Amino acid sequence: MAGHSKWANIQHRKGRQDEKRGKIWTRIIREITVAARAGGGDLSANPRLRLAVDKAKAANMPADRIKYNIDKATGNAEGLTYEEIRYEGYGIGGAAIIIDTMTDNRVRTVAEVRHAFSKHGGSMGTEGSVVFQFKHCGQLIFAPGTSEDKVMEVALEAGADDVITDEDGAVEVLTSPAEFETVKNALEAAGLTPEVAGVTMRPENTIELTGDDAARMQKLLDVLEDLDDAQEVYHNAAL
Repeated sequence: MAGHSKWANIQHRKGRQDEKRGKIWTRIIREITVAARAGGGDLSANPRLRLAVDKAKAANMPADRIKYNIDKATGNAEGLTYEEIRYEGYGIGGAAIIIDTMTDNRVRTVAEVRHAFSKHGGSMGTEGSVVFQFKHCGQLIFAPGTSEDKVMEVALEAGADDVITDEDGAVEVLTSPAEFETVKNALEAAGLTPEVAGVTMRPENTIELTGDDAARMQKLLDVLEDLDDAQEVYHNAAL
């Protein structure tokens, strides 16, 4: 199945993340904290914590810092209590945007999200206004030049739902959230290492933006991603 090109968007985002390593660590620590408090500190029994720890390792977080944050979360140590809140809205050209946050102050967070939308040409939506345009799934993306046949053989055998080749040659594997780890482990065991891997909100359809509209949309996305309480920002714009 063929898909739209998303490699340029991926490379842009990876570049921005490399520039903001400290902020990435902050987000991952929040995720580790929430996952450990919700499901315990045993990695073998807590899939969400395993994914958070994988992110931490990919971001070069030291092992002792990972352990410290798991211990802190499960030891009932004094600290901030975060809650997860999802916001939905519209960007340039009516593009759909989802912002997943972790916050210790929802009044502050909603004000910051609303301000970002209004200042940069978007608008806040109500709960459920755009989420139906996305699919909750596991996603693994391999660089252009990766053998599509090999990825497909391994992924489908391991339980993947679909394998898509994008216009620029990147290969995308889609799984159910429950099968994500199994498929990822099988692919890595076969020597296939994804550039991007995670459980995500994948848009069912995209809205293509070019020129000034694309630049304005990218600015809005950058501002939303820079919010202190933002964990993930999903959208359906093809820039």
